[in-house]
Amino acid sequence: MPGENLTRVEAQERAALVTVHSYDVTLDLTTGPELFASTTTVKFAATAGASTFIDAITHTVHSVTLNGVSLDPAAVSDGIRIQLSDLAAENELTVVADAIYTNTGEGLHRFVDPVDNEVYLYSQFEVPDSRRVFTVFEQPNLKATFKFTVTAPGAWQVISNSTTPEPTDAENGNKTWAFEPTHTISSYITALVAGPYAVTRSELTSSDGRVIPLGLFSRKSLFEYLDADYIFEKTVQGFAYFEEKFGYPYPFDKYDQMFVPEFNAGAMENAGAVTFTETYIFRSKVTDAIKERRVVTILHELAHMWFGDLVTMTWWNDLWLNESFAEWASTIATAEATEWTEAWTTFAVMEKSWAYKQDQLPSTHPVVATIRDLDDVLVNFDGITYAKGGSVLKQLAAWVGIEAFFAGVASYFQKHQWGNTELRDLLVELETASGRDLSGWAGLWLETSGVNTLRPEITVDDAGIITGFAVLQTAAADYPTIRPHRLAIGFYNLDAASKLVRTHRVELDVDGARTDVAELVGQARPDLVLLNDDDLTYAKIRLDDASQTVALEHLAAIESPLARALVWGSVWDATRDAETSARDFVRLVLNNVATETESTTLRTVLGQVVLTASYYVAEPHRAAVVTEVGDALWALAQGATAGSDAQFQFVKFFASVAQTPAQLDTVAGLHSGTTVLDGLTVDTDLAWELLTALVAGGRAETTEIDEALANDNTATGAQSAALARAAIPTAEAKQAAWSSLIDVDTAATTIVRTTSAGFLRVNDASLLAPFEAKYFDMLQSVWEARSFSIGEKLVIGLYPSPLNSQALADATRAWLDANAEPAALRRLVVENLAGVERSLAVQARDAE
Repeated sequence: MPGENLTRVEAQERAALVTVHSYDVTLDLTTGPELFASTTTVKFAATAGASTFIDAITHTVHSVTLNGVSLDPAAVSDGIRIQLSDLAAENELTVVADAIYTNTGEGLHRFVDPVDNEVYLYSQFEVPDSRRVFTVFEQPNLKATFKFTVTAPGAWQVISNSTTPEPTDAENGNKTWAFEPTHTISSYITALVAGPYAVTRSELTSSDGRVIPLGLFSRKSLFEYLDADYIFEKTVQGFAYFEEKFGYPYPFDKYDQMFVPEFNAGAMENAGAVTFTETYIFRSKVTDAIKERRVVTILHELAHMWFGDLVTMTWWNDLWLNESFAEWASTIATAEATEWTEAWTTFAVMEKSWAYKQDQLPSTHPVVATIRDLDDVLVNFDGITYAKGGSVLKQLAAWVGIEAFFAGVASYFQKHQWGNTELRDLLVELETASGRDLSGWAGLWLETSGVNTLRPEITVDDAGIITGFAVLQTAAADYPTIRPHRLAIGFYNLDAASKLVRTHRVELDVDGARTDVAELVGQARPDLVLLNDDDLTYAKIRLDDASQTVALEHLAAIESPLARALVWGSVWDATRDAETSARDFVRLVLNNVATETESTTLRTVLGQVVLTASYYVAEPHRAAVVTEVGDALWALAQGATAGSDAQFQFVKFFASVAQTPAQLDTVAGLHSGTTVLDGLTVDTDLAWELLTALVAGGRAETTEIDEALANDNTATGAQSAALARAAIPTAEAKQAAWSSLIDVDTAATTIVRTTSAGFLRVNDASLLAPFEAKYFDMLQSVWEARSFSIGEKLVIGLYPSPLNSQALADATRAWLDANAEPAALRRLVVENLAGVERSLAVQARDAE
């Protein structure tokens, strides 16, 4: 990574000197499996006589020609930047180079399908990786048009931001695709996807009358599983919703969605050419939670066509606004335009849980983070950027009113189309639309860190009538900001059918450490008082003692899925904050989860109970509680409706914790088919999960893994096999997994991720003890040698967190004391340490 960084100061200085007009990029993808030919001609204006640089991460630079003058590549290029001196007012630069394919999901990723040996390529350029494919001024505010000309095998599909043209013949059966120039866009949202992708097509009519072609692409070996009609349906619903709410027709000429292999993220918003992870092609049964998440992701990337692509941040400190807006917009669109009407419940359970966790780490930062350089950007793709930011935007919409919010957004798109903006540009439009001054609000919400906690203070008379009601607000000592909140308070009572239903709601502004709510005085005290009803604001909530008792006794009876999720979240927060016992949380879950109706809530709560049993329960009780959880999950699976999402989830989580001989016998029976649950099909992916559980439990070995891989010779099969091999509970297998990641640098990102997960899959944590010292010894060298994507996954994925001990915390702290740099690496290690320290604190509370 050294030398590839770009500071904000450098970007500001360059933007003051340079205005880019156009790029003409010619790529030859027929030159072999390691390198491809890249020729770029850039036309740009500059301050006459000035000097600057352009970005180009290359294997070889063959020639550099500036305004007709040939420059010595050895003198001006270091393989990362090309220095440009004595610029004219108008300039033309041509660079001829060889660039490098990657297998890390950065730049132009090359993948060979093990099913048929076909080659598939796709680009991933956010944050700074278009420079790995062509020569470019790599920063978001130097927008330009991009004309791509691509030579590739004639049988391939070639997709970019512009509509795919008819190719012309080239040599040796190859063809050349000459795309029309794009609209004026940033380099990080340009795209190139090429290979023998299978495709299906549709179209829609935009609000301005244009016919927008739609395309869906996947590898040939996965195409049979691509449910194209459904994806097109959600896309069309999203188009109609966003065009109406944003008051601006779709900005681009076509909309292609491509499912690509070994993708690092969920998706990427390339203009008119969105890429998605292949995990959204369902070759086996998946939970309803994953199905819903796919819809949210589809609409998230579609929202980016306006917010991010049409109007783009000036610098990466406003990355949060791009991602948070897309997260908020995709959730409201999912809730209001699709069948997934409980999308805000999903948001509360998953996104906000992520945000609260991230915001309580030592590495927390303001929503508007200080982004000094590209390294800062890369580590800030986190729960603050996405989930807290999206939560704050939901609060902002409540604060100004949803109609004013959408009106302000529409004005923002009209005023700044095809340009770059900063946060203030959006706030101006929202202030105009709503009449509310947001300067103080923005400072408190966006420029400070930490999450507030809200508690009710209620007094009642002997007749049960409320005589006093206040909302108390506190903040963490290290982040003492008290914020204004627009929130609702809900009163819930048990009805004749023993359901907890809302009988009264009040919405108000809360500010300061104490806010009295006079309008609730004189009301009869309900069975349950719920602060932040409808989840309008971003804050942890606590229940008063009486409401807590009712909620815990009748949690499953709360009629509203969102209200139920808020109670689940409140109890989970209290557990993580060591305010309540971990074992109490386990029993609450096991006693109430059977009737949970929302798939994401179920998935999240089950993940939390497994984490609690494995890490948060005090050591003397842990083994017994893990066994209790495993037995309970199997009983829940047996009692669930045949073929239901709940049955499927109970089985999956049971397999993840099965350790006792009896539990492993059950897993073995499910895997072999001798144990049958009515409605449960053990398909390919579930079979891998069951096999991995058997491997981790010492019931299966390499032979069984090899046999399963032979029957599933796919990329997904290879990833599952890597995970299973790394889970073999022997010192030799753990060392082999470690060596495959650390001693060689050849593994693709997905294999790094799965091998790391298998490495940490242990029933006996002492297997990882020999790797504690090795972990800290490897950090600096691996961070320096590997790409960010790989380095990050190794630093997080190989941290021996199952050791879960004070000794691990001490060793981590010692490494931090001895290593002041680099900041991005330290942040990851700090977050690892925070997880162990929280675990130890919750264990101490559980031991009381």
